[in-house]
This record gives sequence, C-alpha cells and structure tokens, in this order.
Amino acid sequence: MVHCIHCSKPLAEDSYNSAKLSGCPSCGTPTRVDTFPAIHRNAIGRTATPVVMEAEAGCYYHPQKRASVPCSRCGRFLCTLCDVELNGEHICFACLENGKRSKKIQTLENSRFQYDSLALSLSILPMLLFYFTIVTAPVVIFLVLRYWKAPLSIVPRTKIRYVIAFLIATLQIVGWIALIGTMTSELL
Repeated sequence: MVHCIHCSKPLAEDSYNSAKLSGCPSCGTPTRVDTFPAIHRNAIGRTATPVVMEAEAGCYYHPQKRASVPCSRCGRFLCTLCDVELNGEHICFACLENGKRSKKIQTLENSRFQYDSLALSLSILPMLLFYFTIVTAPVVIFLVLRYWKAPLSIVPRTKIRYVIAFLIATLQIVGWIALIGTMTSELL
C-alpha cells in the first residue's frame, strides 16, 4: 500500500500510474503515484522463511533462511528473496551479473544502440566541412528510414532526433542539387 504524504492514509490503487493528479480519499491532497508493476504482484511466498531443522538447506547469501530453489546456472541454493526468475530459470545475483557482463543471457537487454543520435550527429557534424555532406546526407536519410521503427532507448524517447536529422539531410541534398545545377548552367 502507498500512503498519502500529508495524512498517511492509504491511497486507492486505481489512482496508481495515472497521468493526472488524483485527490487523496481522506484529505483531498492532489497526489500522483508512479509505481513499478511488481507492486501489484501477489506477494505470497516471496518472503524468506527461517531454517527450521538442521537437515534443511540454507540460502547461499542468507544462511539463516530456508532455500527454496537451486540456481539453474551454478547450483547455489537460493531463498525466495534471492531467487530471480528469468525465462523460466531460477538465477542467483552473481550468475545474473556474469551473464550480463559476458552477454551469455541473450534476453537480458541493458543497452541499445541509439540510431537517432547517430543520424543527428551524421547530419550536423559534417557541416563543419561542407564537402562531406555529399556522402553523409544520403546515409542519414537511409538511417532514418531504416531504423524509424527500431526501439530508441531503454528509457522512453521521442523521434524528434530522427525528424531533425531527416530535415537537415534533405536540406543538404537540396543544397547540393542547387550547387551542381548552378555549376552546370554556368558551364553551358
């Protein structure tokens, strides 16, 4: 339960993750609550229980807590607090970190290449030396069209960088066409 910061009364769950402010049911204070989806998960069985008998296995990280599952990668016994379930496997923190570092866990995504930043950089930086834009402007347009639907970042971002890069690259191509057209008309 999330409580109001003014009156400490519980807030209604239907007001969580709302885009607009909602009033506290008790004091009416305008409040916005952003929560992780895990708050709505059933918490039964997610608390570590103490070891009752000598013959029971204890958690590798919390020896005084009863182990519930072994790690699928290294075999360490884990309590319900240390158990990370990923793609049907039970993994300990150390194996999760090693899998992230060595990129052995393919479904664990912790970074993305930001093509929108690349496209914007390729459209702006070559303008310092104008002659490079004859090559980079078509590359920028290709990147924008190719990666328009690709996920931008792990954190939400807009497509404004793509739009700006596309406009700059289009202006550069129009500039080159005008320059080449003027030069050829002078020669004729």
